[in-house]
Amino acid sequence: MDGKSVVICNRCNKRYSVAKYAAIIRCTECKAIIPGPASMELGNQIRHALSKTKSNLHQYSFGNGGKLLKSTRPSSSSTNVSSLDTKPPYPTGNSGEAHGMKRALLCGVTYQNKKYSLKGTVNDVRRMKNLLMQRFGYRRDCIRILTEDQVDSDFMPTKKNIQDSLKWLVEGSESGDSLVFYFSGHGLRQPDFNDDEKDGFDETICPVDFMQEGMILDNEINSTIVRPLKKGITLHAIVDACHSGTVLDLEYIYDPHNDIWNDNKPPSKADKSTSGGLAICLSACGDDQMASDTSAFTGKEMTGAMTFILIHIVENVPEITYGGLLNQMHACIEQVNNKRCLSVPCLRKLFGRRKIENPMLSSSQEFPVYSKKFLL
Repeated sequence: MDGKSVVICNRCNKRYSVAKYAAIIRCTECKAIIPGPASMELGNQIRHALSKTKSNLHQYSFGNGGKLLKSTRPSSSSTNVSSLDTKPPYPTGNSGEAHGMKRALLCGVTYQNKKYSLKGTVNDVRRMKNLLMQRFGYRRDCIRILTEDQVDSDFMPTKKNIQDSLKWLVEGSESGDSLVFYFSGHGLRQPDFNDDEKDGFDETICPVDFMQEGMILDNEINSTIVRPLKKGITLHAIVDACHSGTVLDLEYIYDPHNDIWNDNKPPSKADKSTSGGLAICLSACGDDQMASDTSAFTGKEMTGAMTFILIHIVENVPEITYGGLLNQMHACIEQVNNKRCLSVPCLRKLFGRRKIENPMLSSSQEFPVYSKKFLL
């Protein structure tokens, strides 16, 4: 049929004839989400990107936090400081200097020489930096990067440096400013003793020194970068870690299956809202989810699964909405989990044992996800 393609529901096997540009379809029988031809094409592009590294398949693995550990080049010096260009040219501290209308904090924690080390987080940061600069017009001097590859200890992802940099991110921001907080590393959860969490657990991110200095709790993240946001300021947090669903303690969680926002206000009635601004968070998985429990961390060029798919879609789909982005990500992940976009037997076997979780969207206020464009 001209201009049409046939798709089949994986759950109930109902067949549909749809337009070739359709990204996603919801089954009228069982309500399952079905990847459309456009999503299948994106899946093919991801498969092509992955298949370029066939010679290094022994380097693929999964790490804590749902990481797809993917080698993309066999270089032995892929993580040197000069290639990452990670040292910002402006000083540290809370001096309130103006850096323009866009500002970003990118943290990648590898936990070097630890049994729980990660290998893809620095590459995640580099890819996110490139996306912000090339697609969204961020200046390099407006991006602060914390990784363990730094010579200057002020830019190591320690608890104190992350805390200070979170304050720097929002300090002096005014109406019209766009802020981004990106974290790639371990995430954990611990019992909540303040009655702030509906599930009884606080979510955390783990600095490089968390075993000595402790984790950074969602309560602190909220009070530092969410509560101060004034009217007209927009903050995006992208967190590629385990247990990251509500790591900003935002008041609304989007339910893509029913296209509604669910109330996430704390039982304690504590105020988690902004001061008039907008905070939006994309998390790699739900609060109670872990994509993998493997400790096999190998390879040279690896990346978080959510980071890789998100960046690939944003780079290839102009003016995508939040709803469209979520649908495309869910469709690509479903293809991966169903082995549809993997032609390499070794990868197919690996993915068959490891399920990538769907990302979560939360916000400080409700908004129409299918009309609001995804802009950082």
